[in-house]
Amino acid sequence: PLEVMTTCDRIIGLAAQRLGKLQESLYITLTDHCYFAIERQKKGLAIKNVLLWDIKRLYPKEFELGQEARAIIAKRLNVELAEDEAGFIALHLVTAQLNSEMPEVMHVTRVMQEILQLVKYQLQLEYDEESLSYQRFVTHLKFFAQRMLTRTVVDDDDVSLHTAVKDNYAKAWKCAEKIAQHLNKSYQRELTTEEIMFLAIHIERVRKEGR
Repeated sequence: PLEVMTTCDRIIGLAAQRLGKLQESLYITLTDHCYFAIERQKKGLAIKNVLLWDIKRLYPKEFELGQEARAIIAKRLNVELAEDEAGFIALHLVTAQLNSEMPEVMHVTRVMQEILQLVKYQLQLEYDEESLSYQRFVTHLKFFAQRMLTRTVVDDDDVSLHTAVKDNYAKAWKCAEKIAQHLNKSYQRELTTEEIMFLAIHIERVRKEGR
């Protein structure tokens, strides 16, 4: 229906202002999703989002837009969607950012969560999720996990830089190597020294700010 299309157009316009360029197919996928979400809500058949907690933590900007989308839908279409739907809308926005399909984004989310848990366990820290270093780490992990799953390799032979990071950030480097072992075992993906180095740099930053 036209009113759902124009409402989703408003939501996507808002998202593009905040997130930058989004995949064109979002107009179809998000409109389709919202239409069926609204129909389900009218029949009392709302779907539980099992990833809601992870989405809030890993994609805070997108989730905030999902919440705003709920408010726009409520105002324009007079339908109150559950918070779970803000999470689903957020995943559609991430999919459009990464130019991916939904199953791939679900996979990316799982890899990100595994890495964050590993770092937390290895370094015995509590994340400051409001800190810039944590948010940058999460952003790095989002694109890192996508590259990993699409088998895109980042490599560089700057040995002196690798050595400097390894020497100066010994704990973070060791943690990054543990992550590399886990990913190799679980996903058969061997990380390059360059990828380990970038992980170590981000880990060191969150380690310094962690509690």
